[in-house]
Amino acid sequence: MNIGDKIPEFLGVDQDGKEIKSSDYRGRKIVLYTYPKANTSGCTAEACSLQAHKAELAAEGYEIIGISKDKVANQKKFADNYGLEFPLIADTETTLLQELGAWGEKVACGHRTIGILRTTYLVNEEGVIEKIFTPKEIKTKIHAEQILKVVQK
Repeated sequence: MNIGDKIPEFLGVDQDGKEIKSSDYRGRKIVLYTYPKANTSGCTAEACSLQAHKAELAAEGYEIIGISKDKVANQKKFADNYGLEFPLIADTETTLLQELGAWGEKVACGHRTIGILRTTYLVNEEGVIEKIFTPKEIKTKIHAEQILKVVQK
């Protein structure tokens, strides 16, 4: 997906087994972020950054939704372990990840693999993507601050 595209209606099922739809957020903005694997160092740093700045993002009108290939139970454990108070979608079939363009080839430690491309989409009140943070742009430990710099301009 690109800037100007509308995100899909059905986003998936979160860590509590609840269906998440983009229409549930109509009239509100979304930080929609994809991460490779729950409970890993980079993904934990990113999620904790977003949680720590959740109130500041909310003050700018944003709600947070995370997406990975992890199973519901793993998403639940991740949320519980780190006090994450936002939906974590379990896209085990990678349907949404592929639709978003956050699934593809990547290089880690010199090895080419296919997997989740850490990406963040800032979505407006109508469900349209306004900004995309690519994998190379995202600094996991300070990602919320990166987002706030953009949205507070």
